[in-house]
Amino acid sequence: MMRKIIAVLLTLSFLLCAGCRAPEQKEFTPTTKSDTCTIGLSFDSFVIERWTRDRDIFVSTANELGAEVNVQSAGGDVDTQISHIKYFIEIGVDAIVIITADAVALTDVLKEAKSKNIPVICYDRLVMDADADLYISFDNEAVGKQMAQAICDNVEDGGKIVEIMGPESDYNVAQVMNGFHSVCDEHDMNVILKYNCDSWKPELAYEFVNEHFDEISKADAIMCGNDALAGEAIHALAERGYAGKIFVTGQDGDLEACQRLVEGTQLITVYKPVEKLARLAAECAVKLASGEELANTDTFFDGSKDIPYIAIEPSAVTRENLDTIIIDSGFHLREEVYMNEG
Repeated sequence: MMRKIIAVLLTLSFLLCAGCRAPEQKEFTPTTKSDTCTIGLSFDSFVIERWTRDRDIFVSTANELGAEVNVQSAGGDVDTQISHIKYFIEIGVDAIVIITADAVALTDVLKEAKSKNIPVICYDRLVMDADADLYISFDNEAVGKQMAQAICDNVEDGGKIVEIMGPESDYNVAQVMNGFHSVCDEHDMNVILKYNCDSWKPELAYEFVNEHFDEISKADAIMCGNDALAGEAIHALAERGYAGKIFVTGQDGDLEACQRLVEGTQLITVYKPVEKLARLAAECAVKLASGEELANTDTFFDGSKDIPYIAIEPSAVTRENLDTIIIDSGFHLREEVYMNEG
């Protein structure tokens, strides 16, 4: 009788936990290890538009290769993400893929995973000193260079630039800015204001432009760390009749950013082929989970040592090449991109 009661309690506990998870997550019994290859995929959050696309492609590719994926989202909270990784370790997943909320705070928990012989992949964003089995991302310095070149092609040397970036805890921000400044410095551009948006919250860009509009109105360009920030900066400019008068950059190729290219309110978005990144990351995760070695990787210094690294090249997208890069590739539909065209 006691065994039946325990079995019922365990079943109810599992069902309650499963009901708390997002629909896309695969369910696993915490006390047993699946016979199938299992991958824990932990997102910082889904506040950035592209992450749902990354998730869907990664999961479908892994499924095609015979693996199951347990997806978790931390909602931008570092402690929550750490608890998710600990959960992955507890249930004994075969590999962990992390889109980090913080370049430093997750180091120890990822080292814990490594100590349990669970391979770790840093997806898109690096975790410092974690000795990850792979860091796979886009060439972030190239992203910054492409945004800077677009500005320098349209603004005379010595122009005034405002920078609205993501959080300093995101290592990608530093890489993008290194590339951005390397080009701007060649043209003696002057950065008159800088701001880091906590957790990539777009509304902070809107508030910043409004609060500093007198100074921003004198700028030639606003460099935004992604398209979501660019959208809110342009929103604030539009309310004051300045949309299209100040050049604005972004990255990710978001649909609304592409629409703004058509409208003339955003100068450039840097397109990053998410499908290629997510598909390749899933293939690598399955290989590592199966005990295979990765071939044809470069190396990247994570602060302590060189780790395997794969970088995918981004593409600068303007109004002129929008159709070729975005629409012809199938990233967005023509009717959606041009829906606001008068």
